[in-house]
Amino acid sequence: MISYLEFEKPVAQLEARISELRTAADGDDVDISNELQRLEMKSADLLASTYASLTPWQKTQVARHPSRPHFRDFVDHMFEDFMPLGGDRNYGDDEAILGGFAKLGGRRVVLIGHEKGNDTETRLKHNFGMGKPEGYRKAIRLMRMASRFGLPVVTLVDTSGAFPGVEAEERGQAEAIARSTEACLALKVPMVATIVGEGGSGGAVALASAERVLMLEHAVYSVISPEGCASILWRTADKAPDAAEAMRITAQHLKKLGVIDRIVSEPVGGAHRDPQTASANLAKAIGEELDALADIPATDLIRMREERFLQLGQLNGS
Repeated sequence: MISYLEFEKPVAQLEARISELRTAADGDDVDISNELQRLEMKSADLLASTYASLTPWQKTQVARHPSRPHFRDFVDHMFEDFMPLGGDRNYGDDEAILGGFAKLGGRRVVLIGHEKGNDTETRLKHNFGMGKPEGYRKAIRLMRMASRFGLPVVTLVDTSGAFPGVEAEERGQAEAIARSTEACLALKVPMVATIVGEGGSGGAVALASAERVLMLEHAVYSVISPEGCASILWRTADKAPDAAEAMRITAQHLKKLGVIDRIVSEPVGGAHRDPQTASANLAKAIGEELDALADIPATDLIRMREERFLQLGQLNGS
């Protein structure tokens, strides 16, 4: 059962009509195949045209879709022999940030990412993908292991931001995020990061400070959520669509600005409609990037990361 977003209502109505016709024709001698085919083509065209002209706010809704694939889904569809590793060897384990060894197309990698969960129980278990200090320290531990064993690092970023609770601040949230960002920049092996859903604030950057940053077509990446930005600027979250437009949070905007390197296409209607195809597209893109980075010396990889982030925000000719 597909959960429709507000802007998808016309599509929902058409697909409901198609379903009704199929049910009514069940066991009936009347041939309505031509009418069904016409409506299905109309629905497909409407879905394609709708998703071809999404606003930044609508893309934010797609990135947050409850059925959008998360870390565990991508592991199932893209990777083999995933061996999860837990704990930061300091405080405990964090279920919002998962990671371990895995194989991608026969290549061994260290895989790290945010997991939001798919229902009430798992969302609570994974804290809606909002990492705590021990999660980022676990990521640092895994990145150090990757450097030690000469394995490339792949990260799947999907978080509204790091957990802002008092207990996280008491355990050094800001320091953990900074150290995780530092660990990314100092890696002596290739690193490819992908924003697969929401890329929110430092909680995302801590796992995305790579030499190659990819984004799924309908993902978003920003320093603050549109609602948070609107609350600060206009004192009301109702202005979130305006904030989303102003912040340039879409993959298309960020590619033009040089914040990301590559946009990975999603199936028509978003990754939640066809997770397998979305995963196949992403696996292919990450594999190509890892191939391109495979023979680059460690010193050059570090320099590439430094240069890409130092250049962000520079004006032309500066």
